[in-house]
Amino acid sequence: MPRPRLLPDPVGLHLVEMATPPDWDAEFGFAGPLELEIGSGAGGHALEYCRRNPQVRFVAFEWRKKYARDTQDRAAKAEMKNLRVVESDARFVVPRIFADNSLSVIHLQFPDPWWKRSHAKRAVVQPDFAKLLLGKLVPGGLFDMRTDVQDRAVNMLSILESVGFHNPLGSGVFHPYDPEEVPSTRERRYLSSGEPVYRARLRKPL
Repeated sequence: MPRPRLLPDPVGLHLVEMATPPDWDAEFGFAGPLELEIGSGAGGHALEYCRRNPQVRFVAFEWRKKYARDTQDRAAKAEMKNLRVVESDARFVVPRIFADNSLSVIHLQFPDPWWKRSHAKRAVVQPDFAKLLLGKLVPGGLFDMRTDVQDRAVNMLSILESVGFHNPLGSGVFHPYDPEEVPSTRERRYLSSGEPVYRARLRKPL
């Protein structure tokens, strides 16, 4: 895949500027499940997931403009109608544009581990934001988390379970690889090399 270029046109800024949730039926032009990806990176997961699931309305956040714009451009060239990419930090926009009990699935794929202790506060999965995400999911909704960093995986899983997410395999247990899952660009490399990926498929209680 060619390296993404920084395209000139911003993507998703009309959503960033909203103070309340939009009419998602009008935004996408059709009704269906609404899903969120936090940190879509190079877009491999978002694009393939939307290709396989055309009935899903998929909103992908990526703060790096280069990747966000390239992903939306590739979706447009593929005439993909069910993907919106937002070039912004999800922590500041998600609370405003998604109503409680509105998301069917939240995807978190390989978030930045923020290695330095002083940067730990930048991590996406913090107790307050995790609790907010739980509220945005419909009852029974899925939180799909994957990372290649074991200690971050343990910490994120602990936080998510502590705020009320249900782990069907038991507290602290990671989930096995499911070949039906759509891998991200990064995960494909790990599947080829055999390096471990830590996965959790958590549910909002009914």
